[in-house]
Amino acid sequence: MEAELDALDGNAVGGLLFDVYGVEMTAATATCASCGDARALAEAVVYLQAPGTVLRCRHCGSVLLVVVERAGVACVDGRGVAVLT
Repeated sequence: MEAELDALDGNAVGGLLFDVYGVEMTAATATCASCGDARALAEAVVYLQAPGTVLRCRHCGSVLLVVVERAGVACVDGRGVAVLT
């Protein structure tokens, strides 16, 4: 139950996504590579307590994006996103 309380929506990381991509990304549509569900990144389930910031698919729970900052550089693993528009 406590882990569910730690979950936020994608709007919580709008600033981080802007810093990484250089444009507003919460309205961008991400298609999950696992289940094919397509939703705005604002609807992703976000966890900030993980090693880095983790965005998960609201439909199936698979990891869409992981953003880790190290030495002022943001590293993004987006292999959970099949299409980002």
